[in-house]
Amino acid sequence: MKRIILHIKGVRKNNSMGHMDKESPWLQPANIVDYFSVLISASNYLSIDNVIILLKFTTTIGLKHYNTQKVEWNNRGFSTLHALVAAAVSFYLVMISDLFNEDLHNSIIIDRKSWLSDSMFGVSISYFLTDLTMILLYFPSLGGKEYLLHHGLSMYAIGLVLLSGKAHMYILMVLFTEVTTPFVNLRWYLDVAGQKTCNLYLYNGVALFVGWLIARIILFIYMFTYMYFHFDQTRSIFTLGFYSLVAVPSAVAVMNVFWFWKILKGMVKTFSRRKHSESGKTD
Repeated sequence: MKRIILHIKGVRKNNSMGHMDKESPWLQPANIVDYFSVLISASNYLSIDNVIILLKFTTTIGLKHYNTQKVEWNNRGFSTLHALVAAAVSFYLVMISDLFNEDLHNSIIIDRKSWLSDSMFGVSISYFLTDLTMILLYFPSLGGKEYLLHHGLSMYAIGLVLLSGKAHMYILMVLFTEVTTPFVNLRWYLDVAGQKTCNLYLYNGVALFVGWLIARIILFIYMFTYMYFHFDQTRSIFTLGFYSLVAVPSAVAVMNVFWFWKILKGMVKTFSRRKHSESGKTD
């Protein structure tokens, strides 16, 4: 424990010295590595509750020199990285690998898992925990109550499949929906940079609309349909797992529809604004 405290003090000292020389608008990679190395070291000695407290402490040390917008910039960077990895791994396991091929294994789909799916869930639950902590520290600047609900449900579902080893395919499908996150973050970056009138902002909005429709609407319809036609397998797992498998994706689906409606209204507004702008130039 003493070694952890000394490590934290050393990180704080180095971080302060760096800001005396030059205040950077973004988090320094070296500091980020230091913060996470502290957390990894702490996990060997402390309970999860204490690790969460330590996470809040180290995050506050590293971010106290930055305003909320700069914090959100870095937060969305981590969000994009996680989304790309999660989407790639989920797509590989569900669509490319033979893990969930019904013709190649004797076990039922809902019982299948792999070391890669376990690892991805471990990374994701760590990310959601960290991001949830950031949201709480800067609430509501980094996200409102809907983000708390989304992250809470995500951690609950991922934690349940990790502990039980069941329903990995369904949670991987839900995790694949993170593929839309980079478009959401790019939209925010362009907005902050004052580039809402550029073509990239428009193209990104269209990509976000199409991606959201496919990954968060159509995919969920397919997942619920698949679950219905394999209801005997779904019903075979433990009671809490069954009701959670029905309730959690349903709640996330409702939020996806709500956000999709907002994206649609935003896209229509953007096209309308651009059309009026072009008409004005023509006149």
